[in-house]
Amino acid sequence: MSIPVILDVDTGVDDALAILFAVRHPDIDVLGITCVAGNAPLAQVVDNTLRVLDAAEAPEIPVAAGAVRPLLEPPRSASHVHGADGLGGVALPPTTRRAEPVGAVELMRRLLLEHDEPVTLVALAPQTNLALLLRTYPEVGSRIERIVFMGGSASVGNATAVAEFNVWHDPEAAAIVLDAGVPCYMYGLDVFNHVAIERDVATILEHGDDRLGRVVGALLGHRIALSEDESAEYTGLIGDAGAICAIVDPGALRTQVRPVRVELAGYGRGQTLVDLRRFPGEDVVHGLADEWAEVEIALEVDAERMSRLFLTTLGLGAGADATADAAATAAADLEVER
Repeated sequence: MSIPVILDVDTGVDDALAILFAVRHPDIDVLGITCVAGNAPLAQVVDNTLRVLDAAEAPEIPVAAGAVRPLLEPPRSASHVHGADGLGGVALPPTTRRAEPVGAVELMRRLLLEHDEPVTLVALAPQTNLALLLRTYPEVGSRIERIVFMGGSASVGNATAVAEFNVWHDPEAAAIVLDAGVPCYMYGLDVFNHVAIERDVATILEHGDDRLGRVVGALLGHRIALSEDESAEYTGLIGDAGAICAIVDPGALRTQVRPVRVELAGYGRGQTLVDLRRFPGEDVVHGLADEWAEVEIALEVDAERMSRLFLTTLGLGAGADATADAAATAAADLEVER
C-alpha cells in the first residue's frame, strides 16, 4: 500500500532529485507539493518544481506557492550553492503546468482533510509553510501521520559551524513545528553528507541515451561555487532525496529517539541541540531543564544501499550496478590496506 505524502520544497538541485524519486517510487503517493523560498526565490522555486514534474513525466499533481520569506528574517537564497536558477544551470524545458490558485497552507489543509488516512508531510526546505499551517489550523495535526524533515544536525552545521541551512533559514518555524506535538523524523547532515553517487556514474548518466538519466547526471554533477572563479569538488550527494528514501527503506538507517530543541539566539541560532546523553545531567537533577521535543533522528546510514535504491527507482539500473561495483572495489581496497 502506497504512503500518502505532501512534499514541501524550495526546489534547488537536491529537491529536484527528491521530487523525481518520490514521483517514480511505487510506494509513494504524492498528493501535492507546496513551495517556499529558500534555495531560490519563491517564483523560481515554483517554476523549477513544475518543470521537474515534467521531467519526471508525473501525472497532474497540485503545486502551490507559499511563504516568500522566513517568519522573522529577511529572505536569503542559497544561490552560491544551487546557482542563480536554483537548478545549477540544468536547463529544463518550459512547462504548461500551472500552480494552484490557492496558497500552500490552504492546499495542505485541503489535502489533509480530504484524504481518508493520515498523511506524511515531507519538509525538504525551511519549515515556514508548515509552521504557518500548524499555527493557523492546529486541528489538522491529527491528520498528519508524521513530519519527515531534511534539516538539522546532531553534529556539525553547514550554514554556520553549528547550524544546518534549512533550520538556520527560519529557526522560529522549525521550533514551532517541533513543539506542535506531531511525530517528527529528522534526516539531518549526519546522514545527508554520506549518500552520494560515484562521479563516473553521474558522468555516464549525463552523457547517456536516457533522457531522465541525463537530467539526473547533470544535477548530480553540479558543484557549489566557492567564488566567481572557483567551484567545490564533485560530491554527487543525492541530498534531500535521501529523506524520501528513508521513508521507503527505513532499515537503511540507524535512528534514535532523542530530545531536540532549536536554538534561537546568539551564534548558535538555528542549531538543533540534540541531547545524546545516556544519563541525566546536572540540569535535570537540579530541575533546570526545559522540556524538549522527542524526535526520531537518523544518525547512521547504509550509503551504498540508499544510493542503489535511488538509482533503481529512477530506472537507472546500470548506474546502480556501477555504484555497487564501486562500493565493492572500495571495500576490497580497504581490506588490502589493512
